Amino acid sequence: MSRSPVFRSLRHRNARLFFSGMLVSSVGSWIQLTAMSILVYRLTGRSIDIGITVACQFLPMLLLGAWAGAVSDRRNKRRLAFLTQAGLAVQALVLGTLDLAGAVNLPIIYGMSLVLGLINAFDNPARRGFVVELVEPSEIPNAMSLNTAVMTGSRIFGPALAGILVDPIGTGWCFMINGLSFAAVLGSMFAIDVSKLYVGPRAPKGGTPVRDALRYVRGDRRLLTTFIVLTVVSTFAFNYNVSLPKLADLRFGDEKYFGWLLSVTSIGSLAGSLLTASRSLVSMRWFLGSTILLGVSGVAVSWSPHVALAFVAAIPLGIGGAGFITSANAITQQFCPPEMRGRLLALGAVAFLGSTPIGGPITGLVADGFGAEWGLAHGSLIALVTVAVAAISLRRVPMSSDRRREVPSGQDEPIAAMVE
Repeated sequence: MSRSPVFRSLRHRNARLFFSGMLVSSVGSWIQLTAMSILVYRLTGRSIDIGITVACQFLPMLLLGAWAGAVSDRRNKRRLAFLTQAGLAVQALVLGTLDLAGAVNLPIIYGMSLVLGLINAFDNPARRGFVVELVEPSEIPNAMSLNTAVMTGSRIFGPALAGILVDPIGTGWCFMINGLSFAAVLGSMFAIDVSKLYVGPRAPKGGTPVRDALRYVRGDRRLLTTFIVLTVVSTFAFNYNVSLPKLADLRFGDEKYFGWLLSVTSIGSLAGSLLTASRSLVSMRWFLGSTILLGVSGVAVSWSPHVALAFVAAIPLGIGGAGFITSANAITQQFCPPEMRGRLLALGAVAFLGSTPIGGPITGLVADGFGAEWGLAHGSLIALVTVAVAAISLRRVPMSSDRRREVPSGQDEPIAAMVE
């Protein structure tokens, strides 16, 4: 079956099954996340409370993410991902039941967010590590980019559906819809042909798996730079669930624009993910360029004089954001040993998601104290400064200082192509 370079991973039946199931489930997840932010904002009207909710959701990733990656490297990733996806379904159904019963308040929301975060800490490296097993080694960057495209593409529909459904059916039914949506991904994982998976060797028990991964990153300048930029930018520039509700309400006049802004941003995110997927090898230039686009567009959205102009600026915001995330994932996976992929994915998740418990409350404080516009803009400006420092650092250190890597099968480009 002939496939375009962008969708070449979909020639594998297992990949088609898994990505289709994840698309349905991810739409449900975005319905829940958007409804959760709207619910908290309606309860208190404060961005800081949304920030605390988001912090509770991602605190387990910060504390347990690296260790969870080591667990993933030692386990059957398909089986572990199946269990964590089932756990996420149960969490959504319990939250929906509590909301429909009128028993939801801030402490319960914080507690259920912690449960969600705890399950996600193990799901993230297992699920993303399983994506790598769906395709041949030469197609790993494409599969990782398509995985991000599924996640960001689902954000086109999920937040918009939440904005439409919240008033007529309530947030409780939004949570129930999410719980039921996990049937799609669980069914797809059950139907996968395990004999056609490209399963790599498992990491041995014992030793110092987390420290080994950290030493590996520290020993390669590209990886180290990627992780530093990923951590700083993710901490301050990706807290949309915290910054956008207040921006939509106070600057553009209606909190419902929050879901629509997320959806329009996601149209750009889908484009950014597919653009990265079309590349056979992802370079540092692509990574840093995407971050610049993210920063400039964030400032434009923050001070758009009308919501229509904010929608226009949100498209390149999504392109830059998705290019930033997919490039970081691809760079960390292109040349790492198979037995370390789960740990490097977990470290990336700690950098991207685990930083939220710090950045979420800070974004809420900035938005409450300095204005809704600065809630988004301060992170965008920090992203631009970070890129400038990273670019200067990469130019000053000679390329020969990097650890040499064996190019995976099917990739003929020289290592230097990463920094084109």
